[in-house]
Parts: sequence; structure tokens; C-alpha cells
Amino acid sequence: MTTSNFEAAKVPFMGAGKGVDLDQADAVLFGAPHGTPYQGIDNEVYAKAPDAMRAAMEEDSAWPDHWDFDLGGPLLGDSDFTIADAGDLKTASQDGIGNRALIETATAEIMATGAVPIMLGGDDSTPIPFIKALAPAGPLTIIQVDAHIDWRDERRGEPLGFSSTMRRASEMVHVERIIQVGIRGLGSARREEVEIARDWGAEIVTARAVHEQSVGAALQHLPDGANCMITFDCDALDSGIMPAVMAPTPGGLSYTQSIDLIAGVAAKARLVAFDMIEFVPERDTNGIAAFTAARIVANTIGCLARA
Repeated sequence: MTTSNFEAAKVPFMGAGKGVDLDQADAVLFGAPHGTPYQGIDNEVYAKAPDAMRAAMEEDSAWPDHWDFDLGGPLLGDSDFTIADAGDLKTASQDGIGNRALIETATAEIMATGAVPIMLGGDDSTPIPFIKALAPAGPLTIIQVDAHIDWRDERRGEPLGFSSTMRRASEMVHVERIIQVGIRGLGSARREEVEIARDWGAEIVTARAVHEQSVGAALQHLPDGANCMITFDCDALDSGIMPAVMAPTPGGLSYTQSIDLIAGVAAKARLVAFDMIEFVPERDTNGIAAFTAARIVANTIGCLARA
């Protein structure tokens, strides 16, 4: 990998990378603090998000052999699964072109080694180049866990910002299916975007449907054995447990529903990539939100180790 594009993490996620070569790991985690900015909307609030999630897991990283009751055993189980932390890409808040190139290149390099890329964002525009680089894993099913559908063609004249993520993904030839989970409230979508998403074939699974039917409401749309990536926007979680987002919305998913969904995907399909995005550290007053987000990432790693 092109390590010159990264700043080393102050605290590697769950101690990842100790004695592990980036090119030999089974999964490689990296931070992407900035994506494509909108004029007049500050994206600098995400700059410290990857490190906040890493720091939240620092204490747990001392106990890799302890039993994790969310996973039914130690984090990595009995496998020899390895994870490395490449650090944070050297993104800049207003350099959309440069940020997209860094994310796409890093993801493609990780894919080329056969590892699973795990990205910590960053706003919801960072998955656009991330998904683009997953072309070798296609045909691809995207499971977007989010309060919003993100099908705007453009916003403020920018077609690659955080309101257009699934619209741009739908245009990628390797993306064959989009399942959107946790949708609720008043988002940026107008009638036009909802109709375009449905006409394309996106399955929109509301948070209410998950509360009523459990995560099976989403998993029923996922074919067995599909190549699948999960993009997880922190605002998919209920605002009571995840206030550290730009658009907190009541009625969201619980922590347990979230990890059940990820476990269900890993059991039914081939999980080829994962991202956790839209975490705003300055809105996390006591560190619990960072720990919640980081625990979901750790749970994903545990599911990958067991796959």
C-alpha cells in the first residue's frame, strides 16, 4: 500500500497492526476524515471522528482474549484472522477531488491484497469513492444503514456530496442492488428522489419496519451468497444513543438491531467492505456515542473473523 498517503493512528483500533503487515492482513481499517464539501457547510467537524472511535476502544484492546457476549466468544473467535490499521488518509476539508482520489486509491490497494477494507469517515460523501473502488467485488449489493436515502442528483451545485451517495452508487455498473435500512423522519429527499430510488429498484426498509419485523425486514431482500458492502451512517441509530451526528432523529435503530443486521448479512452473504460514517465528536458529550459506534465496528470485525 501507498503508506505515504496516511498519517499513523495515535491509537490503532483495538490494537490492530501490532506485528501485522498491511499487505498481509485479512482486513485493513483506515480513516477518511473528509469527503466532498458543500459550499457553506462545514465538514471539518468530522476531522477527529476516526481517532475518537479508536480512542473509545483503547481500553478494550487490552483484552483481546476476553469473552464478548455480543459475538459468543473473543472478538476474533478461534480464527487466525488479522486486522491492520493503516491510519488516516491525508485528506483536506475543501479538497473534494483530492479526497476522492485518496479514498479510491487506498480502497483499491486494500482490495488488491485480498483484504476487507473498513473505512471510518468522514461525512456521507466518503462512501462514493469507497464504493467505486469495490468494482472488483461486483456484482455488488449495498446495504445502506441510514436515516436518509441520499438520492439527490445534486445539492448546492455539487453532485458528489453527502446527499447524493446512493444516487451516484446506482450509476456504477458493478452495483446491482441497494437495500436502505433505518429510513425515517424528514430527510433531504423530495417525492422525486423517492420515486427515482424505487424505480431503480432500491428496497427502502424504514426504521419502523425494523422495529415491527426485526432485521428480517431488510435481510429478506438480500440473496444468499451475494457480495455485499455495508455503509453505516451513525444517524441510522436512535438519537437517544447517538446524538453525535449532524441530523439526530428519533425512532432510529438500537445497538442490538444494528449488530443483528450485520451478523445476519455476514451469515447470509459475503461481506466485502464496511464503513462507519457521519460521527461528529464535538456532539459527543460523554464519549458514549463514540463507544457505541466503535463497538459496532468491532462487532463487524468479529463477524468477518467468523465468516
